[in-house]
Amino acid sequence: MTAPRQAKREETSDRRVGDRNRARILEAAVEVFAIRGYDGARIAEIAERSQLPKANVYYYFRTKRAIYETIIGNLVTDWDAALAQLDAARDPGEALSSYIRAKLEFSRKRTAQSRMFANEVVHGGRFLSRAVRRHMHAATAEKAKVFQSWIKAGLMDPVDPLHLFILLWGATQFYADFGVMAKNGLGVQRLTSAHFDAAAETVAQIVLKGCGIHLRATNREARPVTEPTQGSLPSRSVSSA
Repeated sequence: MTAPRQAKREETSDRRVGDRNRARILEAAVEVFAIRGYDGARIAEIAERSQLPKANVYYYFRTKRAIYETIIGNLVTDWDAALAQLDAARDPGEALSSYIRAKLEFSRKRTAQSRMFANEVVHGGRFLSRAVRRHMHAATAEKAKVFQSWIKAGLMDPVDPLHLFILLWGATQFYADFGVMAKNGLGVQRLTSAHFDAAAETVAQIVLKGCGIHLRATNREARPVTEPTQGSLPSRSVSSA
């Protein structure tokens, strides 16, 4: 094997190791930040949870704040991906239902990240940079135009798009940020994928009806709940909206 090819292979291997280590550090840091907040988190604990030497953590991230801001940036990227479901060219019922599902799926799979963000907001959003704030506002305002286009086309009732977004965020992020209360309300020990499916259907039903939106009959999809929760009503499909 020639020297350049060998060097390229080593570079690729080093990059993979670096990517894995960064992922381990970020995963550990999310847990620490979610529990202790920014001020209470320590690099030593992040290193211990990631099972990497403290020096390695500093090798990949020069400061605790750099780790924190990377996690926030990744979270915003995931939320942007969910917002992509709101496309003016789509049927509003399908688009809103998909957005609600995407947000709840984030709450299910990225619970610690959601709680970490909630903790940051509760403490005044001290470490949300101006760039992040501007981006989130701009992304929301841009998608508000999608709701306005549907309203103008008579596809949904007139509602305030920004307040609708706040309603959707509260409904979907509650299952992560206040998971203890969600479990207590449902009378269960843990939230399963079936509970999140039921939540998606229920939130979608209420939001679509409240906005005067109906799914196209040809695209209606029932998602029955296979694990009924204690004390809950039988689940109905979004198609009944």
